[in-house]
Amino acid sequence: MEATYRPATRVICLDAVDRVLLLRWRDPFDGALLWEPPGGGIEPGETPYDAARRELFEETGLDPAAILDHSVPVQRDVRWNGKWFVGPEQFFLARFPDERPALTRAGLLVDEQQNLDATGWFADAELDSLPDRLEPPELRSVIATLLGTR
Repeated sequence: MEATYRPATRVICLDAVDRVLLLRWRDPFDGALLWEPPGGGIEPGETPYDAARRELFEETGLDPAAILDHSVPVQRDVRWNGKWFVGPEQFFLARFPDERPALTRAGLLVDEQQNLDATGWFADAELDSLPDRLEPPELRSVIATLLGTR
């Protein structure tokens, strides 16, 4: 399988008590499940920051103004929908003042509506007990870097 680079961005969303928001997607190719932060591809003419704001709102309905204009690159190596994606993605941080802010699916495309299996706000200790794959595997390190503790 040939590797593909797709410019993309992700948003680490933390609630009032530092739970992280993860979306669980069902791969339409093989049915595999994976948890990852909201995000997606950067469209032509978009900056990574603009794409992060758009993707956050589309996938969750959360206020994109919460995203800080600072990112860290994270090397990705993910198989999805019969393709292999590699390369850096820009990860941004967004903080929300409420615990477990409510989410909406109104901005999702039809295929995304079908493939988004679940959402959840998770404490750090819960990340190890997720029953499905976590992407990126080094999520804790990414969060620490964005918070400036590493």
